Amino acid sequence: MVRIGLLIAVLAITDRQQRIMLTIKLSKLGKKNHKLFRVIITEKGRDPYGHALEVLGSYDQYQKKLQVKNDRVTYWLSKGAQMTNTINNLLVTHGVIDREKIVPKKKTKTSEKRQAQRKAKADKQKEAEKAVASETPAEETLEEEIKPEEEVVKEEIKPEEEVVKEEIKPEETAA
Repeated sequence: MVRIGLLIAVLAITDRQQRIMLTIKLSKLGKKNHKLFRVIITEKGRDPYGHALEVLGSYDQYQKKLQVKNDRVTYWLSKGAQMTNTINNLLVTHGVIDREKIVPKKKTKTSEKRQAQRKAKADKQKEAEKAVASETPAEETLEEEIKPEEEVVKEEIKPEEEVVKEEIKPEETAA
């Protein structure tokens, strides 16, 4: 009877361990204005400041020093443990693992008011572009009509300038 109870307890523990997702994350330590971090492995939903399965190392953000047990990190990763984006980027930067850095995604929900403002601004820009596009052919036709008149005015001015120049020249020679 004792053996059956022991067997059931062992099966329950192994079944529970299979369902638990483990993550490698940072746990904050240190003083108020000088924070230090522990690299720990714990259950995903658990508070990082409470119980940790194992302390894998430490990180000093001011000196940029990462001290990690490389063999234990690779062991836990081989067992299926996940990492936070920050831990992944730290381990890649310091050469502990060979992966790519992860760019953290900001999950910010924009308010309906802000979305409406953006939509209104985009609509205004589209209307302005349409107005510019519709005015451009009209302006070109107006410019074509104006250009011949300007040429006529320029041609009329040129002979008068020559006459004025001729009048000035005899006065200079007389003086």
